[in-house]
Amino acid sequence: MTSSSTPTARAISPDSGTHWSAEGAWRVADGIHRIPLPLPMDGLKAVNVYVVETGDGLTLIDGGWAIPVARELLERCLREVGYGFGDISRFLVTHVHRDHYTMASVLGAETGAQVSLGAGEKPALDLLNDPDLDESPFLAVLRTAGAQDIAEEWGSGNGDRPDLGLWRYPDTWLDGDHDIDLGTRTVRAVHTPGHTPGHFVFADTAAGMLFAGDHVLPTITPSIGFTVPPADQPLGDFMASLAKVRALPDLQLLPAHGPVAPSAHARVDELLVHHEGRLAQSLAALSGGPRTSRQVAAELPWTRHDHHFDTLDAFSRGMAAMETKAHLELLVARGQATATHAPDGILFALSA
Repeated sequence: MTSSSTPTARAISPDSGTHWSAEGAWRVADGIHRIPLPLPMDGLKAVNVYVVETGDGLTLIDGGWAIPVARELLERCLREVGYGFGDISRFLVTHVHRDHYTMASVLGAETGAQVSLGAGEKPALDLLNDPDLDESPFLAVLRTAGAQDIAEEWGSGNGDRPDLGLWRYPDTWLDGDHDIDLGTRTVRAVHTPGHTPGHFVFADTAAGMLFAGDHVLPTITPSIGFTVPPADQPLGDFMASLAKVRALPDLQLLPAHGPVAPSAHARVDELLVHHEGRLAQSLAALSGGPRTSRQVAAELPWTRHDHHFDTLDAFSRGMAAMETKAHLELLVARGQATATHAPDGILFALSA
C-alpha cells in the first residue's frame, strides 16, 4: 500500500507516451499490445491486459474485471489492431483476483478460449463455489486481525452470493515452473506465491520481457494477506518469490497495474527493502506490549503520503490490517515475536 519514488499520478508509460491508464491498444513490442481496462474503484484506476499474437490466435495475459465498460473497451481496442473476441485462443491468468480473472472466465465460456490459472488458486475458487458460503470469507480473516469493527463494515455491504458465472474453474491448471509455447515465442511460467498462493508470472527471456501480474508493480506495493483461505506465510512466500524473480535475467517489467518499466530487478530490490522496513516498524510497534494486527496497523503510516490508519476508507483499513498481520506472522516465523489467540483476535508480542 506504499508507492515507490514514482508517483502513480505521473506514471507515464513509454509505450503510450501518456499516463499508463489511458485508453488504447499500446504496442509494447512486435506482436504485443497493452490494453489498460478500467476498474470500478479510484485507487488502481486500471488493469493492464497484454495481447500476444501467436500465429494461431491471440493469447491474453490476464482478462480484466468483467464489467460492461471494460468488456466494451477490450472489444474496441482489439478491433483497433485487427482482431475480435473470436480470435482469442487462450487466457494466461496471473492470479484469481477479480480484476484479473473474471473477464477471462466469462469470455472463455463464451468463445471457447482456454483459460489457464495457477493450481494454488483452487482453494479460493472452491470457497467461492461453495453452496454453503453465507458470508465473505475475508470477514473471518479480519476478525483474527482484531478488526471486528471493519469486518462489520465490510459485512454490511452487498450480501449476495458470488456470481458463479464469474468464478468458473479454469480449463487448465498451471502447476510448477514450465515453458509455454505461444507460437513464435516461448514464455516461462514461473510460480510466484505471495500476493496469492497460485500467482504466476510469465517470462519471455528471449524478448527480454516479464509479464509480472501483481507480483512486481512499478509504483505501488501489491497487497499481502488479502487472500482466502489464508496462507500460512504470505509475506515470507512473497519475499522468496521476489528473490526467485531476482535470480532471472533482468527483464523489462510489464506489470498489471502501472507503466511499463525498464528493470524488474530494480523494482524487486525496492520491494524487498520496503518490506524489511515495514517489518522493523511492526516490530517496534510491539515494544509497548501485546497488540493485534489492527492495533499495530494503526501505529504505522500508510501510502506514499504517510496517511494515518484512521483516515483510510473502510476497504483500505481492512487491507492494511490484513497486510500488517502478514508482517507480524513473518516476525513470528523469524523468532522475533510470538502469537497468542485471544477473544478479540490474535495477539502478537515481542519474543522474550
